[in-house]
Amino acid sequence: MTGLTPIEPPPVFDGAFRDGLETLLRWRRDVRRFRTDPVAPGTVDRLLGLADLAPSVGNSQPWRFVAVESTAARAAVRANFTEANADALGAQPEERRHLYASLKLAGLDRAPVQLAVFTDTGTAQGHGLGRRTMPQTLEHSTVMAVHTLWLAARADGIGVGWVSILDPDRLRRDLAVPEDWSLTAYLCLGRPEQEHVVPELERAGWQARTGHGRDPIRR
Repeated sequence: MTGLTPIEPPPVFDGAFRDGLETLLRWRRDVRRFRTDPVAPGTVDRLLGLADLAPSVGNSQPWRFVAVESTAARAAVRANFTEANADALGAQPEERRHLYASLKLAGLDRAPVQLAVFTDTGTAQGHGLGRRTMPQTLEHSTVMAVHTLWLAARADGIGVGWVSILDPDRLRRDLAVPEDWSLTAYLCLGRPEQEHVVPELERAGWQARTGHGRDPIRR
């Protein structure tokens, strides 16, 4: 039929590939301790291109990446985090405040690459398909792009840290992005200071993995 892409043989994902993929998933870590040496711009561009391969509701691709590079913009993000983190510390039960205060919760001071990731809630792309009853799938799509970027970065030896202790509306204003862009993630990228297969929060005694996916509820 004219106008259709010719069918190509699908790739064969053999046992070695599956083992490698499992290793990648096990070694994907939320990095908070970065080396300061720069990441090549071409590498970042390639990772962003791979993020565009993520699935999205209605093929809407609502993710919007903002490279936070200037001293002023990074200072605004740091101030935002400092205030939000102080508020979060005060909200912790008294018996956990010391542990919370000891945690390394952001790589904002050292990560050479920082990306604010927004969801364009006003996008016309996708024509609303699939989100009439579940509009949150638009933001879920952006999360898929973040995860795709994360795995691609890890495979390239680059660590990713997700900073969520931020006031999203304040960040949107500070970065001067459209009002219908909703903050989904703030990412720090760079070479990790150390490599660990065990998550840092688990090593610090904050929370161990529970493995809920291994025991699904059955109906």
